[in-house]
Amino acid sequence: MIIRFVDSVGRWAIEVCRSLGSFVLFLVKTVGTLFTTKLKVSKLFAQFQRIGVDSLSVVILTGLSTGMALALQTYFGFKRVGGEQFIGSIVALGMIRELGPVLTGLMVAGRAGSAITAEIGTMRITEQVDALKTLRINTYQYLAVPRILASTLILPFLALFTMICGIVGGYIVCVYVLQLSPEDYKSSIRTYVEMKDITGGLIKSCAFGLILSWVGAYKGYRTTGGARGVGRSTTSSVVTASIIILIANYFLTKFLETM
Repeated sequence: MIIRFVDSVGRWAIEVCRSLGSFVLFLVKTVGTLFTTKLKVSKLFAQFQRIGVDSLSVVILTGLSTGMALALQTYFGFKRVGGEQFIGSIVALGMIRELGPVLTGLMVAGRAGSAITAEIGTMRITEQVDALKTLRINTYQYLAVPRILASTLILPFLALFTMICGIVGGYIVCVYVLQLSPEDYKSSIRTYVEMKDITGGLIKSCAFGLILSWVGAYKGYRTTGGARGVGRSTTSSVVTASIIILIANYFLTKFLETM
């Protein structure tokens, strides 16, 4: 009984190490391909469109609604201690440092990350990836590099829209719903928000863009099992990317605070 338990734990540990190694090596090969082959600019801009521009409406709505809700909840708390004049700084710092980058990463992971997995996964099960290899086309250059690079570069711009819309949403609630002073809202932001807060949020966004596209491309590239396998890979891609983004957010926050 004990031997069987130890054997199962050992098999599980070996499988985890194998999967993690394969996951990391996929990124290493992609980065190596990026610096050793010519970048396909047309495909890069096509991914900018699919991942960035097509996700703009989603992140704007996310930022606006989050900022409005955050302002309302902050008002209920600060009203008890007479701190309504600080609502602007709380909304701005919350959106810039945490909510903007994280929510953008999660929303784009659900929308574009799943699409990356489904597209590459479909190519894998229909043997299009094998056909590309037969034609001596570098599949990492053709499939992975444009998606991962585009996601890493475009996500900070999407997060910036989320931050701005969140601050605007908080302003709308404070001024037009709660009838607070607009000058207090703006002066609070000018006083307490620093440039390092903005750069920290954008650095997080770059990392989250890398994570969601890395996971999406890897899951798609490793898809097996036909149409059902594509569905499993797509679901696994969104869940895995979301979990890694949430975990990475904590460590990035700690790292940026020490800089």
